[in-house]
Amino acid sequence: MKYPIGIQSFETIRKGGYVYVDKTDLIYRLAQGHVYFLARPRRFGKSLLVDTLRCYFEGRRELFEGLKIMDLEQDWKKYPVISFDFNGLIKEEETPLRNYLFSQIKEAERKYDITPEDTNDLGLRFRRLLPAIHEKTGQQVVVLIDEYDKPLLDLLDTGTPDDEQRLINNRELLKAFFSIFKATDDHLRFVLLTGITKFSQVSMFSGFNQPDDISLGNRYDTLLGITEEELYTVFEEPIRELAEELETSEEETKELLKKRYDGYHFSKRMKDVYNPFSILNTFAKLDMRDYWFTSGTPTYLVRLLGHSQEDIMTYTNGEHTIDEFLNYKADVAKPLPMIFQAGYLTVKGYDPEFEMYQLDFPNNEVRQGVITLLANDYLQLNGQAASWMQKIVRAMRDGDLELVRKLFTAFLAETPYSMRPKKDQKDRELYFHYTFYLLMRLISCYTVYTEKQLSEGRADCIVETPKYVYVFEFKLDGTAAEALQQIRDRGYAKAYEADTRPVYMIGASFSSKTGTIEEWEEIKNE
Repeated sequence: MKYPIGIQSFETIRKGGYVYVDKTDLIYRLAQGHVYFLARPRRFGKSLLVDTLRCYFEGRRELFEGLKIMDLEQDWKKYPVISFDFNGLIKEEETPLRNYLFSQIKEAERKYDITPEDTNDLGLRFRRLLPAIHEKTGQQVVVLIDEYDKPLLDLLDTGTPDDEQRLINNRELLKAFFSIFKATDDHLRFVLLTGITKFSQVSMFSGFNQPDDISLGNRYDTLLGITEEELYTVFEEPIRELAEELETSEEETKELLKKRYDGYHFSKRMKDVYNPFSILNTFAKLDMRDYWFTSGTPTYLVRLLGHSQEDIMTYTNGEHTIDEFLNYKADVAKPLPMIFQAGYLTVKGYDPEFEMYQLDFPNNEVRQGVITLLANDYLQLNGQAASWMQKIVRAMRDGDLELVRKLFTAFLAETPYSMRPKKDQKDRELYFHYTFYLLMRLISCYTVYTEKQLSEGRADCIVETPKYVYVFEFKLDGTAAEALQQIRDRGYAKAYEADTRPVYMIGASFSSKTGTIEEWEEIKNE
């Protein structure tokens, strides 16, 4: 089986014999509409979708032989198509966005033999181009815009005055560009914009007939990505090959794939979607790694969280209204919408009575990547978080609590002194809790509960491994004895009384003065 890794051309995939997950029934349904906006994480297939729509609207019937759309489309009309891909901007140019828009407009003028207007006004040139093409071809125009927000995300919150001015210029240019669609609506057959997020706070789409946002909804939630049904049918043989390589059963292999790459939900119905980039790479290389997360550093994510008064724990331990994460505002004080749309969080639960959503990391790949990234950045660890995680996982696997203590103590002792708040008690507590949260969430290969609600209170942390259960309670500037006593008094280990695994209760004190573990006591729950 040939895997189309990095291939965004529908024609290349079809003619080259690459595996293709057939979404053309959904694409046909989408194409019956008019103006759409679709947000999805990077490397989720947006560019391939755009190119597939281009081939469809160009009437290239031969490329769709054997696909679902052949039972739906009868006419195969040919429409004029103008495509914009903002991934290809040349950053070294003084005005890369303006230059690119002009180049595409000129290309369309040449393609459809339109005499260009004698003007350098980009908006006027494009406004007159669309009706001219309609008149020339007798068909309304299709406009496809891929990664429209790339010229904004690249400049977002970099801290440099030049980038800030370029960001403002790009926003205004896009706003003016999109306003043309409203003025030329009668000449448009179909418009699609794709991106990671939607910058609504600057009214970028105010001059536009508001596009139908299909980013979160039941109708198109599986348009991109791979569903479980598709995984088990299209990739039946690769799953068998991977199982042999890993020396596991096919069912165990499916479970490993699910934990690591599944878990995206793009609607209330919670239909599971697997990350396509990681799935294809895993089967191509017969090796399970964090392909999607390591394929690009989400620098703007770190920048946004660095400026925010909130933290990732706030987002994954609570309920949210839809406006909190779908208002699309690129706001450094409230970065949740950006983080959600970028694919680092997803919907994990929905309460229809109160219309509240639960958010969390989609899967282990994203959880491990984000927490490691944030731990290294927040604690200034210079990449040491991943190494520490591997050691602590082994120690917990083996039940070596003395090594666990040493690893916690040494890790915290290496945190720069300048990072620790020194005066305000509330800030010290926040620093302690966030540090503790990051460390415990690094241990993602085991079942980890932080701030777990029990009948008599909240346990700081419970870690379940195949052989052992660890119940942690930490005290800031307290004593290990007090922490251990709280575990006993509030019965944090009671839920495991019938469990056959040994249960260890660990009380520890964290010193705001030294920044590390001061006392540590442990006892096996009999």
